[in-house]
Amino acid sequence: MIDNDKSQADAAAEELKGVPEEFLDDGGSDEECEAASDAAAMAEVIENLRSEVETAKQDVLYAKAEQQNVRRRAEKDIADARNYATTGFARDILSVADNLSRAIEAIPDSLREDEKMKGLVIGIEATQRELEKVFKQNGIERVAAMGLPLDPNQHQAMMEIPSTDHEPGTIVQEMQAGWMIKDRLLRPAMVGVSKKPD
Repeated sequence: MIDNDKSQADAAAEELKGVPEEFLDDGGSDEECEAASDAAAMAEVIENLRSEVETAKQDVLYAKAEQQNVRRRAEKDIADARNYATTGFARDILSVADNLSRAIEAIPDSLREDEKMKGLVIGIEATQRELEKVFKQNGIERVAAMGLPLDPNQHQAMMEIPSTDHEPGTIVQEMQAGWMIKDRLLRPAMVGVSKKPD
């Protein structure tokens, strides 16, 4: 029996003579090769999944950030709409306030002291105070001008007035009041600005 096994091995060896070594060495059993191949494939799948998870995390972070930006913009738009909804109406009512101020300034002292007209004068002045109170409640405020340097964001220079008492560029006359609503300009103040005399 041993001789028979030996002769089979010799016959197999004789048959394989001349075949290069790399074709004969299979590097281990087929099961080992298959296991190594499976492990490499699994490692590749795991790496791909990790990469996809990282990408998904980044996408979620970007989506959250974009959602926050959209929410902030919407909140700002709502706040702006609330704060500036009356802008058109406020601009229109400014001419009424101007005319009321002119009327009060035009009342001569003799009428202010006249007993018959005193009630009318007091009523007009009370109306002006009430209008100013309503303006303040709605965030509408007068632009400061007199004695200040010209600010092109709030003042509109209508003329230059020669003056030795003021620095050049100082507002020395206000022809029409300027108004702001919250932090926005409703109407610039129309002013006269000092300049060096010729």
